[in-house]
Amino acid sequence: MTENEALQAALAGEHAALYGVGVAGGKLSGARFRAATTLYEQHRRRRDTLTDLLLEFGEKPAAAEPAYELPRAVTNAATATALVLLIEQRLAAVYGDLVESAEQAKVRTFAIQTLIATASAQLGWGGAPVAFPGQV
Repeated sequence: MTENEALQAALAGEHAALYGVGVAGGKLSGARFRAATTLYEQHRRRRDTLTDLLLEFGEKPAAAEPAYELPRAVTNAATATALVLLIEQRLAAVYGDLVESAEQAKVRTFAIQTLIATASAQLGWGGAPVAFPGQV
């Protein structure tokens, strides 16, 4: 996978994450809702950074889909929490690929920082620590 392909994959992942976290947020309240709102803003910033990087490299950033198929119905706080955890787990794999494919220091730095952030987010949403985040 080339660096640009990995950047596009990460951007597609962030588009999907924004959709999924938005859906999950509708079933959360209190501290979990606030955590989801913060996470949504982090995903939005990452999406914007990825878009900027792709434009800088002369690439056309992938557009978001109008909707995404969720892996399961989100009907309550428990299923919403499980969805957010799954989103972060999937993004860790995407950012692991970006770390591996990165050719430029700023891309690698962004990918590593984001991989660490997704691994940390997993812990906050009920995930277990893993030795090597991003590896599947």
